[in-house]
This record gives sequence, C-alpha cells and structure tokens, in this order.
Amino acid sequence: MNELTPFLGAIAGGLFPALAWLWFWRREDAPHPEPRKLIALAFFAGMVTVAVVIPIQKFVVTFLVSQTAIFIAWSAIEEVMKYVAARVTVLRRREDDEPIDPVIYMVTVALGFAALENALFLLSPLSGETVVQTILTGNLRFVGATLLHVLSSAVIGVMLALSFYKPKRTKRLYAMGGVILAIALHSLFNLLILNTAEEHILRTFGLVWLGLVALLAVLEYIKRIHPVLKSKFSR
Repeated sequence: MNELTPFLGAIAGGLFPALAWLWFWRREDAPHPEPRKLIALAFFAGMVTVAVVIPIQKFVVTFLVSQTAIFIAWSAIEEVMKYVAARVTVLRRREDDEPIDPVIYMVTVALGFAALENALFLLSPLSGETVVQTILTGNLRFVGATLLHVLSSAVIGVMLALSFYKPKRTKRLYAMGGVILAIALHSLFNLLILNTAEEHILRTFGLVWLGLVALLAVLEYIKRIHPVLKSKFSR
C-alpha cells in the first residue's frame, strides 16, 4: 500500500460526508444563500479549530481525574472554540443579515470541524486494520459524531437567530445561553456513549436524529422571523 493511500483515504472519508451534509443544510437557506467564499471560510475555520482544540484538551486532561469530568471538559472546549471560530470569521460580517444565517454558519463550522476530526479517527484504521473496521468506524462517526457537532452548534445558531433583531445585550445573553445548551447537549451524548452497552449504541445515535428533526422544525419558525417595524403613527 502506498504511504499516501491511508492519508488520502482518511481525508476523503472525513471530507466527503461532511460536504454532503453541507449541501443538505445549504438547501435550508436556498432563497437567499450565503456567499460560497464565506461558506468555504467557515468550513475551513472549523477544520483549523480542531488543531487548536486538541492541544487544549490534552493540557486540560492532566488536571482531571474522572472520565466524566474529562468528557464534559472536552465538550465545553469544542463548543466554545467552534463558536469563537464562527464569531471571528463570519458572524460579524454584513452578509450575516437574516436570522437563519447564523444557523447556517454555525452548522458549516461544525461540519468543517467534524470533517478533520473524522479524518483523524479514520487514519488509524486505514493504516493498519481491516477494511471492515474502517467502514464501521466511518459509518459510526458519520451517523453519530458528525450529526452531534451539527446539532450542538446549530443550537447556538438558533439562539443567535432568535435574538437576531434584539438589542446587543440581549444578543450576548442568548449567545451565552446557546453555548451552555450546546455544551450540555454534547456532554450528555458523550456520557450516554460512555454508559451505554455497545449493542444499544444506535439508540443513542437515534436521539441525535430526533434532535435534528426538531431542529428542522425550529428552522421553519426561524425563516418567518422578521424585524418588528414600528408604525409611523405609534408613539
């Protein structure tokens, strides 16, 4: 096997599913799609965030004892850094001009993060284990972890959307609440994985799918949010 084959296979296995999900989520913003260059920037920012998160997680783990504390800390680091990445790169641009936009941008950052994270998980099986194990690893990451990143980051985007036309102070409170909810959701999923028998693991993934169905319903509401226009006759 060529030395580059495992690397290229891992990149493809991480990237292509994430791009497929990105195509799906962009359809939710079809009437007024975000510029492709900003979508690409958000996706790349998510990938870069993985390189930032890993050393922070390794540093933090040295101060924690229980596996539960480690999982919660890792979830918090990932959700905070994904939000920071989106905030720095795309959320403050003038193109972010309607409530659904922050949801799309947060989902895009999450997919970029998941793409590189999945590639790193796939690299080990592709290097030395069986093809079957590689396929199973890829499917589980595709079904579970990728969708969890999408769902948790989308929660932040939803909170930003709900506060889109509110005062700045209110927006900050909503953003903080969104990050806290995302951390709680991510931590809960990780703890369920930790405490669920392997033969029942798909049930946990099923909860993520239910969360995504609920998210799609919330997006329909968000699409109908408009600024409150004061009447010229009001005082």
